[in-house]
Amino acid sequence: YETSFILFLQPYTLCICTASLLAPLSGSVSQQQVALRGFQTSAVSRDIDTAAKFIGAGAATVGVAGSGAGIGTVFGSLIIGYARNPSLKQQLFSYAILGFALSEAMGLFCLMVAFLILFAM
Repeated sequence: YETSFILFLQPYTLCICTASLLAPLSGSVSQQQVALRGFQTSAVSRDIDTAAKFIGAGAATVGVAGSGAGIGTVFGSLIIGYARNPSLKQQLFSYAILGFALSEAMGLFCLMVAFLILFAM
């Protein structure tokens, strides 16, 4: 792991740099302007971060169940609508396909967020 540094240049300016970025700054910035402090993560902190990732990904996948319920509702309503008025079969089916696509897209977005939480952070 590379050690990172936090630079406090002014009261409201915070810059996080690595050691390679810090080398050119050391000659141009006086010691009074920069308070330098290194930080490292511990094993416990990494374990907590990993647990938080798994909890967040699990919470994000709950939306997939909602997507399944939505798809069931859409096609259940299609059957009821077709039973009430068979002459509107083509129009009802096109609306059902649109509802299916939107509901499935929401489920895929939830799954995508879960994978982003697990692998991108």
